[in-house]
Amino acid sequence: VVLATPLQVTYQNELALARLGQLLSTRDLNPDQRAELYYERGVVFDRVGLQTTARIDFNRALRERPDFAEAYNFIGVYLTQQQSFDDAYEAFDSALELAPDYDYAFLNRGIALYYGNRPDLAVQDLGEFYRRRPEDPYRVLWLNLAERKLDRVVAQKNLERRFKQHSGTEWGWSIVSVYVGEVTQEAFIASIAKNSKSNRELAERLCEAYFYLGKLAQSEQKNQLASSYFRLSLANNVYDFIEHRYARLELSLSEPELNENGDAPI
Repeated sequence: VVLATPLQVTYQNELALARLGQLLSTRDLNPDQRAELYYERGVVFDRVGLQTTARIDFNRALRERPDFAEAYNFIGVYLTQQQSFDDAYEAFDSALELAPDYDYAFLNRGIALYYGNRPDLAVQDLGEFYRRRPEDPYRVLWLNLAERKLDRVVAQKNLERRFKQHSGTEWGWSIVSVYVGEVTQEAFIASIAKNSKSNRELAERLCEAYFYLGKLAQSEQKNQLASSYFRLSLANNVYDFIEHRYARLELSLSEPELNENGDAPI
């Protein structure tokens, strides 16, 4: 097991929250300006793990500007984490109605459909997300996870084909190389420890790596190992990474004794 020092709230984030709070206290803001500031502050709250406070700010942004697609997207992500899937679908639908080319609404609606046990629709959304940038390894990974729910053999063949067509130097492709069997899990984790240039980079890469290794273990019916990987993903405190968000959801789905906020001992 390779571990990083868990990330802490940075001075820059604290300063950003203070500055945005001061700007929001200004009285001569128009609704668009106020919405943008609420959204920016919500993003910072989300980055430091204060999701309830972030969600309040995103809702405030929507009250000021009802056509704020990015705010709907964040609300949908939080609803997915709470397993309020129908409400999440509506939020993502709103985001896509307002911004039809908003890539990450396709990703996040696809993930909501995946966790909501609608894999056929998940494949449609994640397939659209993949087609818009097929050289992105994370798009390949999420499409594979959804396709596995429909047909594991076909999903694996598709993954191998996409890996041969599109793999490059981006770090995420090393995760895909584990999925296609070109690199062992042990060698993969060892390479992260060896090649990470800072503690932040190590924490971020381990957050991603342990999540996707957890999903791989889960697909092989190694549920106890999967839970351990999901805990390791959470241990890095990379709150705004998609892998951190859904590692917590994975644990809450597999361990009903977790509290309603998804808190799990690490």
